[in-house]
Amino acid sequence: MHASQVRSAGLGLALVSAFAFGGSGVAAKPLIEAGLDPLHVVWLRVAGAALVMLPVAWRHRHLLRRHPALLAGFGLLAVAGVQAFYFASISRIPVGVALLVEYLAPALVLGWVRFVQHRPVTRAAAFGVVLAVGGLACVVQVWSGLRFDLVGLLLALAAACCQVGYFVLSDQGADGAERADPVGVIAYGLLIGALVLTVVSRPWGMDWGVLGGHVRMDDVGVPAWLLLGWIVLIATVLAYVTGVVSVRRLSPQVAGVVACLEAVVATVLAWILLGEHLGAPQIAGGAMVLVGAFIAQSSTPKAPPAGPVAGSGDGSAGEAGAPGVPGGAARTEPGDRGTELPTGWSAP
Repeated sequence: MHASQVRSAGLGLALVSAFAFGGSGVAAKPLIEAGLDPLHVVWLRVAGAALVMLPVAWRHRHLLRRHPALLAGFGLLAVAGVQAFYFASISRIPVGVALLVEYLAPALVLGWVRFVQHRPVTRAAAFGVVLAVGGLACVVQVWSGLRFDLVGLLLALAAACCQVGYFVLSDQGADGAERADPVGVIAYGLLIGALVLTVVSRPWGMDWGVLGGHVRMDDVGVPAWLLLGWIVLIATVLAYVTGVVSVRRLSPQVAGVVACLEAVVATVLAWILLGEHLGAPQIAGGAMVLVGAFIAQSSTPKAPPAGPVAGSGDGSAGEAGAPGVPGGAARTEPGDRGTELPTGWSAP
């Protein structure tokens, strides 16, 4: 296959992944509003996807012995943490706003690089952070005294922090002769996340009757099982797998641009299907968040060869992907040896 064909295929898969990830919150919110606890919806999503990915996990069972820390980090932070906080946040604030808050993760990673690792940060990266924070101020309309639920905003920020924790943890275990297969990491991350969420959410107390009825999606009745099927098969399994395959065919910069479409897709779908309308200042602020996130991602300073922090390019953790994430870990081409911020992930 020619390079142009590989790139085109990668771009198509990345678009599919962004669309699939972007629809997770839109499909989950009606279930939450129908009476399901956000943690129960997360458990259904993760446990269902884990069952689908069980054959993949069995095929890559050697990962349990070779990369236990990476699998634990992915399962606890990128799967359980990110999705639980994200779904909890959309029960209180609009889907698009919650996802845009998670796009502060690149700024938070830069903070880790600068203040914990004591590495210099480029002016362009700092500008991207300032732009993203300024855009967030417009999204939440700070001049109105935080019109959105403060708890909801803090939950979305916690999801972003889980993204950062996963980036740092997974990268520390990324260097080595053996590269962890990213699809295998996803499979075990879902299994570990499902086990953790089973203890936390206690699904045996769930109102299972909701899944047998209809839920309201902006005054339209939709079968609950159909939305759950979308969340499990499309917004989780398909989204993760297509995202992982696509980043192997795209540069980090292109992957970052495509990943930003996830927030756009989520906002547009929430507008059309849930009636969550955003004002002009919020739309402009959202654009600032996405542009600032992309600038911050693409302007990360190179790390010393012995100590990468946020996104090694060896292909082990970097290609695993996180949602939202939101989300994947640092997405770099095999062979890249510098440090880069995550250039494409799904927060939810």
